[in-house]
Amino acid sequence: MNPEERLDELEEALEEQLEDLEEKLDGFEADQCSRSREQGELTLVVPREQLLSVMRMLRTNKNIGMEVCVDVCGVDYSTYGESEWITSGAANSGFGRGVERDERPELDPANRFAVVYHLLSMTHNTRLRVKTFLDASYPVVDSVTDVWAGANWFEREAFDLFGIMFDGHPDLRRILTDYGFIGHPFRKDFPLSGQVEMRYDAEQGRVIYEPVSIEPRTLVPRVIRDDLRYEKGWKPEEPAPEAEEAE
Repeated sequence: MNPEERLDELEEALEEQLEDLEEKLDGFEADQCSRSREQGELTLVVPREQLLSVMRMLRTNKNIGMEVCVDVCGVDYSTYGESEWITSGAANSGFGRGVERDERPELDPANRFAVVYHLLSMTHNTRLRVKTFLDASYPVVDSVTDVWAGANWFEREAFDLFGIMFDGHPDLRRILTDYGFIGHPFRKDFPLSGQVEMRYDAEQGRVIYEPVSIEPRTLVPRVIRDDLRYEKGWKPEEPAPEAEEAE
């Protein structure tokens, strides 16, 4: 069976089991779950209120059987589709490559964050991506550690870097940043220079922390300018033939 046929069977099983959940669980609506299929991969988007029920079904149903949670990660969509690194047509002079920061656009508070789960079925040799969106003011979703114990540290990482809370997690605390770290460094509104800087104070004989004194700005790796050499159909001019030597 080729990969496309396996995805066809997985998609059919998903549709059937979601409809079955709608009959079994009060308040569950299969229509609120959406599927998309691109680049040979299947993505299932689930409302956060229904996530845990769907995850348990994906793990236990014999026709789907997602035995392994390969990864759990957070996403911040607050500046999705925008970039301060694009320099095409920039009116830069000399060697200046700094891009000044403009005011941030308004965020979509209802769908600012997402939690993405990558699942694997070794029995059926299929993979599935599950995504759920969270709002900015209350980024909380149920923990799946009771379904896949290996998701424990993944969820701690998403909490540490994005500030996403996982209800029911047995030990939700930071895992990568230091004790007393302020903020969540993978959020798009977190400054690249950080919140504090440290230096050694000879008089006090210790390292002290102070507010960052660096002015935030973005340094781009290169400046891209229009070049006719990359236009379709362009060819270099033929060199003029050398004049024949006079006899």
